[in-house]
Amino acid sequence: MTMILVDITGAAWTIVYINAIWVGFRQRTFAMPLVALALNFAWELTYSAVDLRTAVTVPSTTNTAWAVVEIVWALFDVVVVATFFRFGRAEFTSLSKRMFTAAAMLAFAVSLAVQWLFIAEFGAQVAVRYSAFLQTVVMSWTFIAMFVGRRGLRGQTVTIAVGKWIGTLAATILYGVVEPSSFILGLGIVCCVLDLVYIGLVVRAKRSPAGFTTSRMPEPVQLPERVPDVSAAS
Repeated sequence: MTMILVDITGAAWTIVYINAIWVGFRQRTFAMPLVALALNFAWELTYSAVDLRTAVTVPSTTNTAWAVVEIVWALFDVVVVATFFRFGRAEFTSLSKRMFTAAAMLAFAVSLAVQWLFIAEFGAQVAVRYSAFLQTVVMSWTFIAMFVGRRGLRGQTVTIAVGKWIGTLAATILYGVVEPSSFILGLGIVCCVLDLVYIGLVVRAKRSPAGFTTSRMPEPVQLPERVPDVSAAS
């Protein structure tokens, strides 16, 4: 059961990354919000190294599987990050190129610090799960915010929406039910609700794209000019 859920999580999120890379280059945009991307990349970079060391020092099928999954995720995520830096400035037109790069690098640096603080406080074995589910809540919310901000499907697909829902749901069952944790189960349920909302938005936009196109600002109301009071003047 454990390996099945690990395989589902790994496969689903790998499909998300591949599709995010494809749609990013095709539409010349990024397919993952900056905060979610920074946290996700920091997590994968940190725990691919941690789990690779664990798989070498404590060999087991599960440890090896997670190490392989996280290394694959990290490699794909490097390309997703590249699409952000290549096309992302178009989303932040008020920033100069230097300010955009500095702000993005700060986001990635802070995200790495957060991962290391989790490890320092809880130890890697617990931190890997707590940080993953907390940031997945953030990710689920920011995908909805990105959809609202873009008013449509640019940089987003049904495959990404469904893939991240299935991947997170499988991990929730594994670490919230099979290995019981009320904290992880609760966060997983929150993620599930947000992901289903996002799927609904994406599916609706795909079926009726005209309903999500950017609308024009209403024209200002022209007030009638005031007619001079002739009687008062006389």
